[in-house]
Amino acid sequence: MDLRPTGAAGLSTTPLGLGLAAVGRPAYITPGRDADLGGDRSEEALEAAAHAVLDAAYDRGVRYLDAARSYGRAEAFLASWLAEGAPGDVTVASKWGYRYTGQWRLDAEVHEVKDHGVDALRRQLAETRGLLGDALDVYQIHSATLDTGVLADRAVLAELAELSASGVTVGFTTSGPRQAATIREGLAAEVDGVNPFGLVQATWNLLEPSAGPALAEVADAGWVVVVKEALANGRLAGPATGPLAEVAARRDATPDAVAIAAALAQPWSAVALSGAVTPSQLTSNAAAVDLGLDGDDLAALGGLAEDPEAYWRARSARAWT
Repeated sequence: MDLRPTGAAGLSTTPLGLGLAAVGRPAYITPGRDADLGGDRSEEALEAAAHAVLDAAYDRGVRYLDAARSYGRAEAFLASWLAEGAPGDVTVASKWGYRYTGQWRLDAEVHEVKDHGVDALRRQLAETRGLLGDALDVYQIHSATLDTGVLADRAVLAELAELSASGVTVGFTTSGPRQAATIREGLAAEVDGVNPFGLVQATWNLLEPSAGPALAEVADAGWVVVVKEALANGRLAGPATGPLAEVAARRDATPDAVAIAAALAQPWSAVALSGAVTPSQLTSNAAAVDLGLDGDDLAALGGLAEDPEAYWRARSARAWT
């Protein structure tokens, strides 16, 4: 994978990135974690798993790495991996707005808590800087939504504008059936005539593509668009049936590679994140970069889209395992 400048900020990215949501903490909502991670979910075991998938990603050419304060020890695991080899050509992204509350338990009643206030931003940015230091390239509001008002909070926007002026690309991530409205609110946000944002990370996949038109708008404005959950938290990873299986068979590819390739085929998409937790998953995901789906493939896959409200209700009901 070649590094390429993307967006007005001039970030150098690769089309495939690696998100650490599923490997930084013992519990997450993707299925098959017992098979992927085994019975040992200690910090030491997960750090080793994180380093293994980071090694595999780097060897495959992946240079965009995404963590968050709420991903358990993900930032710390990324920091220790960077300290081992200190590659200078990676783009490091993280997020603030949630804090991890799972206490390293699979059966925690609450795994993360949202706080979009300016005090949380200041505190969590300091924590992120304490772990990642000057390696931090991208800092995002974690799951900005219309109901928290964070995209209209002048104190938050002023802090983010200052961070942007220091050279860090500032962005936000979105979730839920109103992603498009949230993205458009971020596009219109400003403080003292400045919009601090240059990147958005949104859920887009074959089951939930509703944010696509809004993502095209921000890409036209020069923002970097990062796709998360391209595999719908494992639902598109296989075994597949219907159009996904047919396209995978025609392309001699795995369903996960086809699903990620569909995200990369969107003209506004700069980076699609892999959520792999094992080297073999990362290798399978990475095949998407060279798949090159055509119009017939994408037309066939377009029929998989679900009602956004139903999609997000089902996602909310998934168990943490």
